Amino acid sequence: MGMFTTTQAHRNESVKNISKSKPMNVLNYIAMCFILIIRDLFYPPREIFNELPIRHGYQILDYGCGPGSYSIAAAELLEETGMVFALDLHPYAIEDVRQTIKKRKLSNIQTIISDCETGLASNSIDMVLLHYVFNDLKNPDQILKELHRILKPEGILSFSEFNLEKISPKLSQYGLFQVMTKGRKTHSFVKVS
Repeated sequence: MGMFTTTQAHRNESVKNISKSKPMNVLNYIAMCFILIIRDLFYPPREIFNELPIRHGYQILDYGCGPGSYSIAAAELLEETGMVFALDLHPYAIEDVRQTIKKRKLSNIQTIISDCETGLASNSIDMVLLHYVFNDLKNPDQILKELHRILKPEGILSFSEFNLEKISPKLSQYGLFQVMTKGRKTHSFVKVS
């Protein structure tokens, strides 16, 4: 994961900026990246993906992608057969993802800057990764409605948090998703019609 450089994320044609909120400052972002590096040592993305039914050809949204450890791992796992959309509120995060995309020569990943709306078509996404971000959402009800809108009828919402067993039931309370499977590190939800 690279750190944000002076190159602005909005210069990249693949970046959609539909954010309405103010992102964190650079010092907070650097601190967050340090925490995420430690998280990934204990919970490597590829290990987490062992609990998920990711298939070739999938369209995946990594909501709150941060510097992109899950987005990049998903893009590599799909091997050009699908597409990953890496979404975050923070331009620094999107710039880090862009740098990694370029370094690893990945062509199946696009970036989106937003705090809620994805700009993706309804019923177009096979899986949403909502990993280690739910506690930080300012408007979880609106975001869950947006994720429900973009997921295909058989789509999966993959959810993970540090206090998974305590927080996971909150997702069902909105009436948009119901638990499908519970893994050790993730819970998978299906879309309620």
